[in-house]
Amino acid sequence: MDIKSDKQDLVNYPKGGILAFYSGQTPNADGRTIEEMWSWNYQKLEAIHNYIQWLFPLVEKSRFNPYAPTLNEEIIQAFRTNANLRNRLITSLKIMLKFYGLQCNDRGSDEIEITKSDEYSQRKTEWINRFDHNYLRVTRILTSLTILGLKPYAQAFLKCLDDIYKEEAKHIGNETYTYWKNALFI
Repeated sequence: MDIKSDKQDLVNYPKGGILAFYSGQTPNADGRTIEEMWSWNYQKLEAIHNYIQWLFPLVEKSRFNPYAPTLNEEIIQAFRTNANLRNRLITSLKIMLKFYGLQCNDRGSDEIEITKSDEYSQRKTEWINRFDHNYLRVTRILTSLTILGLKPYAQAFLKCLDDIYKEEAKHIGNETYTYWKNALFI
């Protein structure tokens, strides 16, 4: 995706909000741009804990990041009606999928498949551990995608997680798996 040409089609949003951040017009509360976050290596994605709320905002206030944005109906509708915002959300998803050792094959809005990548065996050791904080991130991602109009992507991600759970149930746990499934029914 050509981010520069994408920006030309984006609406100007009020500074400091999630829409301005997501469209690449302003940094977040920590002074980071979305493009900067997209460029992070795996170590940064694992070690920094206050970015995920910006990449995948929710209606509920974050318990872990008091400066994280929250969604309201106006913001939700902006994502649902603006293809550029949704495309940038898909970019965020693909970056996190890569971090988890997964990949998205989206051959059209009805043909979305998320599968293990060649890096999965190595990457799974970083996040498939009992009570891992990445499980909360996955729940957030599924919920945010569903709210913001990308439910087919959330469904494809959950389908992949179903397969992973069948192999790794003892490391993931039923409670986490239930949260993942429920994230699509908000």
